Amino acid sequence: MRLATFNINNINKRLENLLQWLGETQPDVVCLQELKAEQTAFPLQAIEAAGYGAVWKGQRTWNGVAILARNAEPVMTRDQLPGDKDDAQSRYIEAAVRGVLVASIYAPNGNPQPGPKFDYKLQWLERLHRHATALRKSGAPVVLAGDYNVAPTAIDIYPTRSWDDDALIQPESRAAWRKLVGRSWTDALRAHYPDQRIYTFWSYLRNRYERDSGLRLDHFLLTADLAGQLTDAGVDREVRGRPEASDHAPVWIELDR
Repeated sequence: MRLATFNINNINKRLENLLQWLGETQPDVVCLQELKAEQTAFPLQAIEAAGYGAVWKGQRTWNGVAILARNAEPVMTRDQLPGDKDDAQSRYIEAAVRGVLVASIYAPNGNPQPGPKFDYKLQWLERLHRHATALRKSGAPVVLAGDYNVAPTAIDIYPTRSWDDDALIQPESRAAWRKLVGRSWTDALRAHYPDQRIYTFWSYLRNRYERDSGLRLDHFLLTADLAGQLTDAGVDREVRGRPEASDHAPVWIELDR
């Protein structure tokens, strides 16, 4: 079973890129983030023509998350992260797919920091931690996939001081990530490549993709049962180098199930 996560950075603008990648790799489940499309603008017809069922939570201009399933219909279980009934940002969706509970996550960026956007980021990650704990305790096999907007350690960002003030690498952000992962979740990409610099995001600025000046922001967290089934993981880096590409590359894992 191949699962992928891809911050598409505007699904309609980059639909051709998405469809090309889907045709090439045919993942069984895909979590998408940053749709940048309101609910009625999701390109369902094109997605279905590519062989995928879909559930999504759109939002005009920003945010938006989706889960696609190849030759199947995801069964949506939740379209909002619990814990704040006034939070109107479309950043979380959850569905049952092929016997696995899958969440597509688009955590807040948090810049500029300090300030209200950074406070919201930390509060959102704490809500995610509480919900993830509840999911894990349910006993279901769970995958939490998406753009967490955290580069967890120094090896997850290219050697530089230019990001020192950025919310993605602040001590508070990294502490929130460590608390979320704890001892019960497995960071799949890092588990498979424990010491390797692997990036999933390259800014459009200053030829950072060409220089491989990237960050690892897109992650899979797995419950223990699924971690035991992990056989492979990787980043489709070349997708980032295509014309009109997202600034993220797809990340994928293979499970023996």
